[in-house]
Amino acid sequence: DTFTCSNNMGLTRGNDHKRRSTGGRRVAIHKKRKYELARAPSATKLGEKRIHTVRTMGGNKKYRALRLETGNFSWSSEGATRKTRIVDVIYNASNAELVRTNTLTKGAIVMIDATPFRQYYAAKYNKVMGQKKGKAVSKADSAILNRKKSKHLQRKLDSRANASRIDQHVSDAGVTGRLYARLSSRPGQSGRADGYILEGRELEFYIKKTEKK
Repeated sequence: DTFTCSNNMGLTRGNDHKRRSTGGRRVAIHKKRKYELARAPSATKLGEKRIHTVRTMGGNKKYRALRLETGNFSWSSEGATRKTRIVDVIYNASNAELVRTNTLTKGAIVMIDATPFRQYYAAKYNKVMGQKKGKAVSKADSAILNRKKSKHLQRKLDSRANASRIDQHVSDAGVTGRLYARLSSRPGQSGRADGYILEGRELEFYIKKTEKK
């Protein structure tokens, strides 16, 4: 006869194995239950998109992202969201090992490609985002700036001139073609790596954190 070992009930989210708050041992009054089932962490890596579907309680589904390379990131102060490429993981408060292995988790600080946001800024304000003196304007930005404009559109662009000021750190980062962002979705649960661009004091905090490395 052959014996097969099932690992389906291996990991548990039950607390029978934990001690009481007083420090006393807790005696388990039942074995592991299906509704206490836990699963191995997804450890989503940076790479070509690969997602597995997991059947969960009630016939529902979770989307276990094993690898992701893009996500939707919002620019809060501008009220704009764009899909862009995730370039690198630079900080994770929970574990520095997740930075070395380029693992994507909720709350991870990542560097994203600034191109979609530079193009948005150029289209809205008719200016180059974070342009430095002596540095040539890219072809993509030039195409947007030099596009044919009606008088109505030109008046609209002129009226936005005063509102075109953005966070200095964001502007400086835009010159390099990279922006700091924070993941707010859970890649192992939703199969997505979405987040928001860091600005203001939160951005300053994480710049200091990454510099300390």
